[in-house]
Amino acid sequence: MVYISPKTLNRAKDMDLLTYLQTYEPDELVSLGQDTYCTRSHDSLKLSNGMWMWWSRGFGGRSALDYLIKVKGLTLYDAVERIIGQADIPPPDKYVAPKTEKKELHLPIKSTNNDTVKQYLLSRGIDEEIIDYCFDNNLIYEDLNHHNCVFVGYDENGKARHAAYRATNGHRLLGDYGGSDKQYSFRLVNNSNSNAVHIFESAIDLLSYATLIKDYEKDFKNYNLLSLSGVYQPNKKIEKSKIPVALTKYLETYPDTKIITLHFDNDKAGRLAAKALPIVLPNRYKVIDKPPLTGKDVNDFLCIKKGIFKEPREQQLNDER
Repeated sequence: MVYISPKTLNRAKDMDLLTYLQTYEPDELVSLGQDTYCTRSHDSLKLSNGMWMWWSRGFGGRSALDYLIKVKGLTLYDAVERIIGQADIPPPDKYVAPKTEKKELHLPIKSTNNDTVKQYLLSRGIDEEIIDYCFDNNLIYEDLNHHNCVFVGYDENGKARHAAYRATNGHRLLGDYGGSDKQYSFRLVNNSNSNAVHIFESAIDLLSYATLIKDYEKDFKNYNLLSLSGVYQPNKKIEKSKIPVALTKYLETYPDTKIITLHFDNDKAGRLAAKALPIVLPNRYKVIDKPPLTGKDVNDFLCIKKGIFKEPREQQLNDER
């Protein structure tokens, strides 16, 4: 086994992936706007907020070292050697991100009915009235080819600007459609007079919370609910983290907002996100951390409350989409 000194290994770990690609492999980066990138080799591998995530494979990280080992398949020694060797080469005087045309969102064709999606959402404990409300308002539908559940987000003019999908066939396959703008991720905003908003990682968690509201005999349409369409990943130095673009857009659109309640997951990423947002948000907002009482996420909590066992249903899909 080749020996790598701790000092050398730590030096390699310090380089984040975005810096590595910007400096030494700029042709591999494709700008998606809003400080978000994908790689030319894998369009489902996204870089944002100092982190990277290969959505089709369900894993990610921060460092270039993780990327070279997990994505490129290099050995630890070869990955360290490449990073350290590149770091000893003077970088170009100035990095200019490759310009790309802004992609239009192309929604998948609708199925003739929403039966598969409706059954899937019911199996996750989502209330039928809320499901039908989303169907009637074109917020959710079933795509024709794969029968995935499609969650649609609209801009101020009622134009679809974001669409996320989730498989209904038992695999944990999820992500955003090409051309999606995360500023307009899935939301239920009906009460413009409210000064409060509830934030979730996913559309499923948002719908689960709407169901819990209804279960407590309250009208879910009196609440403003916003999903981020993914895990919020703060910078390693939390104070340098950026606010998620979906939340930034919401606060610009509803400037009277004063209370932000976070319903992030009970895992490491969710707890870190809940810790970071109160630090990076302006002091004028009251930020409340309200994770689910039991389970990993809000949908887990709902399913536990309703006695629904969901663990075997969603298995990780390892194939590239």
